[in-house]
Amino acid sequence: MARRLLIAILALLFGAALNVRAQAIAGSPEYIMALTAEWKGERFPDGRPKVPDDLLDRLKNVTIEECWAELMKLGYQNQYEGDWMLVHETEDAVMVGRAVTAQFMPMRPDLENEIIEQGKKEGRMWEQKRTVSWVINSLVPRDVYVADTYNKEFLGTVIGSNLGKGVFEQTGNGVITYGHIRDLERLRRIPGFNAWCKGYDPSYMRQTILTNYNVPIRIGHATVLPGDAVLAKPGAVLFIPPHLVEHVVLTSEFTKLTDEFGEEMISNHIYTAGQIDSAWSDEMNKRFAVWVRNYHGKMPMTKEQLEACLKERNF
Repeated sequence: MARRLLIAILALLFGAALNVRAQAIAGSPEYIMALTAEWKGERFPDGRPKVPDDLLDRLKNVTIEECWAELMKLGYQNQYEGDWMLVHETEDAVMVGRAVTAQFMPMRPDLENEIIEQGKKEGRMWEQKRTVSWVINSLVPRDVYVADTYNKEFLGTVIGSNLGKGVFEQTGNGVITYGHIRDLERLRRIPGFNAWCKGYDPSYMRQTILTNYNVPIRIGHATVLPGDAVLAKPGAVLFIPPHLVEHVVLTSEFTKLTDEFGEEMISNHIYTAGQIDSAWSDEMNKRFAVWVRNYHGKMPMTKEQLEACLKERNF
């Protein structure tokens, strides 16, 4: 009996050791699906939620304030990070897409050796120990490469001109890194590319190593999951859970309609600014419902979505 128990324990320990050595660099589709179980829509082969392109296009018009207020109201209070440097600092800079997350850690020889061995098994480029490029080969159009490099400056830059060009060619988007970049002058020559980063350093990555990608990571004050929708604007980035993107977009679009209605009512001296900025009366709500159903502009939402917003309206 004791001998059989000993054999069973040794078998478990041996199996656990094999599982450790077989730990994949990327999160498995099953793992990602478990992390993002509230998403009920289409997914990529890697398991990430595939937020529809049209929602990403509409997300560009959502302000950081509108999105952040709605996320906090829904209990997601750790999705925002500010204080960014951009490769192209313009007032209208915006980037939206689906997050591919990457986790980097300080270099340690034994850890690096194990990661390289696993990379060999997975057919990754390992000859020069350039784990920094592994994630880029997995990117697809409209992805956003989101990397946690723990704000390391010297010998920790995750993106230079070659990798930046690689990211842009794969995705049509840029990079968000809680860390530093290099080759700033050359990155600025890549049309359409942009990066949100914490700073610039001319050194290249030697003392930092990729440990995992498509896993939960921390970007400053924010928790990011693979497949999160990214909304990046000057100085601010939000990571939106996929199952909330449509809600956030519709709420913002409906808010813009109420703002337009309010401005028109004030201009026509029908209501005062104080009335518009306060709780609306039943008469005001009825007038708005008629106004919005006869709206002459381009309605961003469907008729069914509009009616649902009107029913849920509670000013």
